[in-house]
Amino acid sequence: MAVTDEVPLSLPEAPAGASGTSSRARAALARRRAQATKRKRQASSEAALAKRRSAASSLPAKKTAAKDAKRSFKGKAQKVFSQKKSLASASEKNQEQKPGVKTSSLFKNNPEIPELHRPVVKQVQEKVFSSDAFDELDLHPHLISTLNTVLNVFNMTSVQKQSIPALLEGRDALVRSQTGSGKTLAYCIPVVQSLQAMKTKIQRGDGPYALVLVPTRELALQSFDTFQKLLKPFTWIVPGVLMGGEKRKSEKARLRKGINILISTPGRLVDHIKSTKNIHFSRIRWLVLDEADRILDLGFEKTITVILNAINAECQERQNVLLSATLTEGVTRLADISLHDPVSISVLDESLDESYSTSESDFDDSDSQSSDDELDGFAIPEGLDQYVVLVPSKLRLVCLAAFILQKCKFETEQKVIVFFSSCELVEFHYHLFLQTLLSGPGAPASGQLPSGWPLFSFLRLHGSMDQEERTAVFREFAHSGTGILFCTDVAARGLDLPQVTWIVQYNAPSSPEEYIHRVGRTARIGCRGSSLLFLVPSEAEYVSSLASHKINVSEMKMDDILSVLTRDDTFQGRRCGNQADGPQEIRERATVLQTVFEDYVHSSEETVSWAKRALQSFIRAYSTYPRELKHIFHTRLLHLGHVAKSFGLRDPPQNLSGPAVKKKKANAKRADLRKKTQKKHHLAEMLRSEFESGLEAGGAKVKKQNRDAEPDSQPQLQQRLRPAPGPGSGKRKNAPMKHKETQKGSLRDRTSQKVFSNLATTGLGLGSRWPQVNVLFCQISQWVFP
Repeated sequence: MAVTDEVPLSLPEAPAGASGTSSRARAALARRRAQATKRKRQASSEAALAKRRSAASSLPAKKTAAKDAKRSFKGKAQKVFSQKKSLASASEKNQEQKPGVKTSSLFKNNPEIPELHRPVVKQVQEKVFSSDAFDELDLHPHLISTLNTVLNVFNMTSVQKQSIPALLEGRDALVRSQTGSGKTLAYCIPVVQSLQAMKTKIQRGDGPYALVLVPTRELALQSFDTFQKLLKPFTWIVPGVLMGGEKRKSEKARLRKGINILISTPGRLVDHIKSTKNIHFSRIRWLVLDEADRILDLGFEKTITVILNAINAECQERQNVLLSATLTEGVTRLADISLHDPVSISVLDESLDESYSTSESDFDDSDSQSSDDELDGFAIPEGLDQYVVLVPSKLRLVCLAAFILQKCKFETEQKVIVFFSSCELVEFHYHLFLQTLLSGPGAPASGQLPSGWPLFSFLRLHGSMDQEERTAVFREFAHSGTGILFCTDVAARGLDLPQVTWIVQYNAPSSPEEYIHRVGRTARIGCRGSSLLFLVPSEAEYVSSLASHKINVSEMKMDDILSVLTRDDTFQGRRCGNQADGPQEIRERATVLQTVFEDYVHSSEETVSWAKRALQSFIRAYSTYPRELKHIFHTRLLHLGHVAKSFGLRDPPQNLSGPAVKKKKANAKRADLRKKTQKKHHLAEMLRSEFESGLEAGGAKVKKQNRDAEPDSQPQLQQRLRPAPGPGSGKRKNAPMKHKETQKGSLRDRTSQKVFSNLATTGLGLGSRWPQVNVLFCQISQWVFP
């Protein structure tokens, strides 16, 4: 029979003989009642729960969504459901398996690339070659033979045609011509011709007859090599070079033996003028300043003044030559000081048929004309194709890598120079591309080069390198047929690096003059070459600034550069290889390449700090643009998070401009102050605790310390401060203390505690005398409060 939920109100009375059975019935009845009440409570709780569920389900969807959003974005303290955790872990595993997903999208939140307004201007062109041969000049036959056989030149360039006859006549000259037009031979040939033609044969011990000043060490080496080739028939004339980074001792030995044609950088020459006794300029006949404007830009004005004063003190008559592709106001001031009745030579199409001026008034007119030409525009080589590309900051690194991959892997006989604004940027990009593009995780087969990859080399050149390494890199790149050279503006002036096909300016130059010198490393002596300028969208106005100096650039699209990634399966994304190449495929492969860079940068703390230093160097260099370009290049226009992406950093670093060293010093000072205050309080508390527990132990400790420190002064203090023994003094010490005496003793303890606590805090200013004063106080306390 089933048990119902109803409980009977009354039961029939059991017979008297059935007491055991009645007790069992009552127990069973009580159990049924308990089960019935339990079922009622469960039913009521289930009904209430169903009611709450129905009420929650009846709420509008917007309110529940708002509650869920508020709950999920409460903060770090909010707990995450286990289901979400499992989903997050699964997504992380998928990210680890699929390349390119770790990196946030490179193609979102970028500024729009504006339409580039390129005003078409007529560039200033110079005729490089002339029809005149070196045979027509009155030169030594051996010199002409050396030009034809060793240097493999037969016809003169336009600047050589105008400058060599004038210099052979003994005139001072101010020469301005485009880069790669042969200005080095324009002064080397007259110097060698005049020295070998001297009636008294030159001896090595005579010292320098010609002094050539150049701004950089690489240009000094190049000029020295040119003189060495020209002097092969004339072995009695000895060239020599002085430059920073070399051993002074060996240079002094060469000066002691004798150097007839001295090529030097200004700083090292002044060093020898001040410290070397055997250097003299009494026989100087030639003074040549090559790339004179660069010498002044590097801050060598005082150095040039010291050199000119040293030469003028020993030799008044000499022939002076100033050469540069761009002339500035500083060069004209230097010409006014150093040149006497000079000839101004400026090679332009309009002035090719004009003869050089022969009077000072003519020089003034030609100088004003050259300054007008300087304002109007610069001479551009005919074979130079100039391009510009607008790239958002996040995509700059990927775009540069794609351009280099195209020149390295899919084109032959390419020789590229990439210009950066600082040494740290050169080091960062050199090591990054060396570890990722050639031997990093981007290359298949665990670091091996892909099949068909040409034998290509990455080189770097900047001012912070050792001189031996700089010389080796310069010579290796000059003699190689292919390669990528990462460099600063140290390689922008005067260097003749043959067969350079592309000039990439990753950081925009600070002036149009610097732009001209950079692109002048290619398209030299009638050859063909190209240049590419990287700009972010906020720097698009820089194209108009170049156009105002008659510099024409064509636009190259960023997508055309990145499309080369679709030709290389190394950076294949999630799409199948059978699908047609499109914008999405290009973006995925660019993201994969960016992930390769970021994985390398974040592989260790050292590489992360290295990237941060490079970023800081970039921002520091970006803030040094001149005032007339501040509206284009300003740090406020940069998005530092996007710029950090171009250095392989996933998050923008904090406090880039903050002086970390000063903060450390300030923190150290504060720590010292805290230590001092803690020592003060600790000493005061120690003194208080000693005097609370009794003076004998503390006094004994202090006396023991001072006895070890100053043994001679301790007995004298004890004799002076010990009281004379009176009658009954011994009894008093051993007599039992009464109640009043105990009250006085406790009062004395409290007063001594206050006195010595004050003395402890105020007496710390006594410095080294505090131990003696401390002993004195302890003796007084023993005497006054025995």
